[in-house]
Amino acid sequence: MSDKETHILSANTAGIEHAAAILRRGGLVAFSTETVYGLGADARNDAAVARIYAAKERPSFNPLIVHVPDLETAQRYATFNDQALRLAETFWPAALTLVLPLRAGSGLSKLVTAGLDSVAIRVPAHTTARRLLKTFDGPVAAPSANPSGRISPTTATHVVNGLGGRIDAVLDGGTCRVGLESTIIGMTGAPTLLREGGIPVDPIEQCLGIELARAGSDITAPGQLLSHYAPNGAVRLNVTDPKPDETLLGFGSVETELNLSPSGDLVEAAANLFRLLHVLNENGTSKIAVSPIPNTGLGRAINDRLIRAAAPRG
Repeated sequence: MSDKETHILSANTAGIEHAAAILRRGGLVAFSTETVYGLGADARNDAAVARIYAAKERPSFNPLIVHVPDLETAQRYATFNDQALRLAETFWPAALTLVLPLRAGSGLSKLVTAGLDSVAIRVPAHTTARRLLKTFDGPVAAPSANPSGRISPTTATHVVNGLGGRIDAVLDGGTCRVGLESTIIGMTGAPTLLREGGIPVDPIEQCLGIELARAGSDITAPGQLLSHYAPNGAVRLNVTDPKPDETLLGFGSVETELNLSPSGDLVEAAANLFRLLHVLNENGTSKIAVSPIPNTGLGRAINDRLIRAAAPRG
């Protein structure tokens, strides 16, 4: 599936209008968000959504996140209870996805929800993403713009390296600020943490005034597959003494050329994670050792990605 020319579009008015036109005709456009680049298609168009799965070679049981420009638009596709409204009004636009009951007659493709009666939905904060969503004037299904199970892209170059020839265009909005996918909270029952991400759990729990439940093993939201975000090389975690044949992906004050954050800043580490994994891929690294990452705040999300990157490959 590599016979398509992938165009790089500037994030100006002409580029955004071109990208919206591609979406309207059922094409695929990768675009920058504050988290990672998303691979967008019209979420109401079965054939367009199927092209996402085909381009990514993504398992059909893994749902897609629907991106919309504002809460009012989100309410056309999902049903919000009081708790969900509180989260949306407090955090959106942001790196927060809510899994909500699907509204009857929403018009969304069943491929978006993977046959579930719920939908994952968010309002992104990135200026380019928001302008595209408003120009397109419809819901955009957009998982990360990378081959399924591989490293998520934080630049337009990452997208082209992974999906060039498979998609129509990349709307280049620069490097993603957060560099880590959205936090996903299930709101179809008791509020449940489904995926750690760009917003730490603590402020979410403070907003709700409760402790979030933790998800079971069922696949109910994006990013829950065990082997995910995987580089080509084997990954070993929590390493303080790397072996001679391993390349160290460091954190804090360790001697290595590739360091997520020499100062031990978790926000910096999150922003650098996928970029440095891409560097390791480009270098052909076969064995990767990763320094211990504190399992607090954004560190929990970073460790979640690393655990999935280190999981046995199916």
